[in-house]
Amino acid sequence: MYTKKNYGFWMTFNWSKKPFIIGLLYSGIICLLTYYFQLSISLPWQPIGVIGIAVAFYLGFKNNSSYDRTWEARKIYGGIVNDSRSIGVAIASFVQGDNADVIKKELIYRHIAWLTALRHQLRLSKPWEHIENRINGMYAPVVCEDYDNKLHKELSEYLSEAEVIELNSTTNRATQILKKQSERFQELKNSGYFDDFRHMEFHKHINNLYDGQGKAERIKNFPFPRQYASTALWLTLVFCTIVPFGLLEIFTGNIWSQIFCSIMSALIIWVFFLMEKIGDYSENPFEGTYNDVPITSISVGIEIDLREMINDKNIPLPVVAENGFLM
Repeated sequence: MYTKKNYGFWMTFNWSKKPFIIGLLYSGIICLLTYYFQLSISLPWQPIGVIGIAVAFYLGFKNNSSYDRTWEARKIYGGIVNDSRSIGVAIASFVQGDNADVIKKELIYRHIAWLTALRHQLRLSKPWEHIENRINGMYAPVVCEDYDNKLHKELSEYLSEAEVIELNSTTNRATQILKKQSERFQELKNSGYFDDFRHMEFHKHINNLYDGQGKAERIKNFPFPRQYASTALWLTLVFCTIVPFGLLEIFTGNIWSQIFCSIMSALIIWVFFLMEKIGDYSENPFEGTYNDVPITSISVGIEIDLREMINDKNIPLPVVAENGFLM
């Protein structure tokens, strides 16, 4: 997530400069060929303008839909924050008896392990995401490389080695951690650490956490429908291809008019492709780009809250934005 007030103009332009450069070269060739060879290849601007309006509406639909995915993802993690605090305060309050402090720490740490496993799973790249940016090191999360070893190392900070090894053989570690947590609650209830009523409360919290995980996985594992994403790209490309031909009818005269025609064509092409790219980069709110939900920061924030509830030691500091990027 980008945390500064605004993206700088040059930062935005550098991110989207390719359409402008290609558009400038493309329209420049058309305008100069028209000028030097006196070609009559201009098109009336009115039908081109109608196409542009239609494309703009379609891009608006796509961007709104992409934003809805991002906002839903943030609401899901907001729910996970609330459910995590609720189960944390329940653990701190309900668990009583011998070795209660040790058991509270075990349960809190297992929940933090669940947050860690879920965060890593949501950062894994999908074929429809911007994998090339991760490979080029443009963004911080690089969990895909050596995923198993990295997750094993982090989980070992919160779980026993035997439990981590057992998890390594499973497909969805976050799911299995919650299952283990539920089994542990049953064991503690049978041992008299809390009564039936409080056990049911813990079970409700587990259900809520599974609900949040499932909602996050729904967004992660189901892409923005490819027919809408692809159509937006191709319509933008078609419109931008005919833009210079429409401006030829407007910019007539000496060589400077043709140069200005090329620049205006490139600007229009850049604006439309910029809108398309913004929607494209908002479709996948968990892949770790500048416009995504900062699930690492949120997870660390939850960890701090939970460990402070049991007066734990060596509590981590909040994640700090680096160059305006909060992971």
